[in-house]
Amino acid sequence: MKTTLLVLLLAVGAASCSPVRVETSTQVPGTDFSAYKTYNFMDVTARNEAAFAGGAVGIEELKRAVAREMENRGYQRAESPDLWVNIGVVTEEKVQTRETNIQFDGPRYIGQRRYHWESQQVPVGTYKYGTATVDVVDAARNTQIWQGVAASTLSKDPEKLAARIDEGIATMFEKYPVRAQ
Repeated sequence: MKTTLLVLLLAVGAASCSPVRVETSTQVPGTDFSAYKTYNFMDVTARNEAAFAGGAVGIEELKRAVAREMENRGYQRAESPDLWVNIGVVTEEKVQTRETNIQFDGPRYIGQRRYHWESQQVPVGTYKYGTATVDVVDAARNTQIWQGVAASTLSKDPEKLAARIDEGIATMFEKYPVRAQ
C-alpha cells in the first residue's frame, strides 16, 4: 500500500513539474471524430509570410509531433484530407527579474536622514517563451472542430527544444476526443 501511494505521489509530482503547460483544449460539441479518416497540414506561410521567413521556431518539430499524434489515432495523411491541421506559433522575448531584498542587498550604513531603501525588480536575463496553437478543421465545411493551446519556455538547444515540443504536443493531444491506438 505504501509503495503504491509513493509511486502515485511521485508520478503526480513529476507531471506537475512539467515545463509545458496546456492552456486550453476545446472541441465543438456533437462532432463525430470517428467519421474522419485523413488529415494534412495547412500552409503555415499563408497567414503571415513575414513571420515564417527564415523558418519559424520549431515549426517542423511541431509538424512531426502533431503528425505522430494524428497517426496514433488512426488518421492518415492525404492530399485531399477530411481534416486540415493549422499550426500557429507565437514567441515572445521575456525578461527574467529578481527582487532586491533589504535584509541582504540593502546598504549596511545609512548616513543621510531622508534616505530610504525600497525593494525593486532587477533584470537578470532574458528568455524566449512560446505558445503553440493547433487547430483541427473540418475540410468539407471549413470549420474548426478542435483546438489545443500549449505554452512553454523555449530552449536554445535544438534537442531540448524538440523534446519539449514532443512533450507539449503529446500532453495537448491527451485531451483530443479520439484516443491513441
